Amino acid sequence: MQTNNQLIRSRLLEFACKRGKNKTFCPSEVARSINPENWRALMYSIRKEGNEMIKSNILFCTQKGEPADPMITKGPIRFGLLPK
Repeated sequence: MQTNNQLIRSRLLEFACKRGKNKTFCPSEVARSINPENWRALMYSIRKEGNEMIKSNILFCTQKGEPADPMITKGPIRFGLLPK
C-alpha cells in the first residue's frame, strides 16, 4: 500500500512521462486524478513533493514559462520532466 507521498510522487512522474520532455502539466491535474472531489486539499502536498523531485533533478517547475519555486510561487505553476 502506498503512502500519500508515494502516490503523489508516482502520479507526478506518470504525468511528466506521459507528456514527455519539454512539455508541462498543471499540478491540479495530478490532484484531480487522485481525489476529484477534494483535489484542492492536495495542492500543498503536490507542490511539496514536486519540489522534492526538483531537488532530485527529476522535474522542473515554471510559471509563465520562467523557472519557479513551487513552494513560494503564488498562482498557477507547471511541472515538467527535466531533460537529461
